[in-house]
Amino acid sequence: MTRILVVGGGVAGTASALALHRAGFEAEVYEARPDGAGDMGAFLTLASNGMRALAAIDATDAVTAIGFPLTAIRLLDASGTELAHAPMGEAAVPALNFRCLRRTDLGAALLAEAVRRGVPVRHGARLVRVEEGPDGVTAHFADGSTATGDLLLGADGLHSAVRAAVAPDARPGYAGQRVFYGSTTGAAPLGASDCITMVRGGATAFGCATSPRGETFWFARVSDGPLSAAEIAKGTADDWRDLLVPLLRADAAPGAADIVAATGERLMVTNAMELPLGLPWCAGRVLLLGDAAHAASPATGQGASMALEDAVVLAKALRDLPDTGQALRRYEALRRERVEHNITTSGAISRGTFAPSDAAGRPAGKTRPGEDGLADLLDWESRSVP
Repeated sequence: MTRILVVGGGVAGTASALALHRAGFEAEVYEARPDGAGDMGAFLTLASNGMRALAAIDATDAVTAIGFPLTAIRLLDASGTELAHAPMGEAAVPALNFRCLRRTDLGAALLAEAVRRGVPVRHGARLVRVEEGPDGVTAHFADGSTATGDLLLGADGLHSAVRAAVAPDARPGYAGQRVFYGSTTGAAPLGASDCITMVRGGATAFGCATSPRGETFWFARVSDGPLSAAEIAKGTADDWRDLLVPLLRADAAPGAADIVAATGERLMVTNAMELPLGLPWCAGRVLLLGDAAHAASPATGQGASMALEDAVVLAKALRDLPDTGQALRRYEALRRERVEHNITTSGAISRGTFAPSDAAGRPAGKTRPGEDGLADLLDWESRSVP
């Protein structure tokens, strides 16, 4: 097998193309959007496991050139009293520090790195159909063009078009919260620039981090019914600010509402969504990965990091095993328990049924499935099969 079609030019798709390229495969990325534009108000944190995956594909420098590191987390109650303050992730290793950055900046950095390495990227390629034949799989695009390869990866996110070829009846479900994102330079920070502050309120959950340049990135999760697509499309930054500020004034630590009130147009809202457990990931020559396979609510902050792990583990399995079917089965065996645990845990946090007992958001003394041995699994030089 030499040619792999990657549908989706976001984090999962470009990271997969980089990993496959490093493993010696011919990978080409097909992205539906005509350019790399995205939601400028949204930000994310890459966790240490995501940074470790980036190191495996030699993409650390491309990502550490943007955003800023986070080495600690602190938890406040609704009155502003500090309940916990602890190191976060692999704080002692700069290349593995958590990193706060805009989602669009991360996508653009990975895409630019893929292009720099000679990975073909085609924009404006909106998939409409997948057709599998005896010798390959063909992607059909809306403009009438096609592409044929030995394997097709669906890395096209929550509302994946590729998923119809693998799990046609699967639908994302609402995870119980509306999630607001924003950034501002006009508010006093709640903590140091290397620390993310989380506020445990009643009806709202709030978190923020301030860059060394003084820009505060924040999120707020509000338990309520889902917003319709029309409501999200029609809503303005003023609408979301007017809705959120009173909730935070009544429920969150002092300063949280002030940060939101000082936010201008860089403010957006989305519904927390998740995919069901047990979803098929593979059918013939088509494989789903990243959010297309295992989207979770954003409460654990692991979506991008899990996608980066996927990219490395898949490329290594294809590199190390002589049979493609065997490699895909091995990939699923290595990934499913871990990512589905993340769906379950994140959904429980969003629904208010999970009570973490440590500052990192996990029950005391426990790790996520797959965390033991993760460093070895993400080590490019180690083999995927024990």
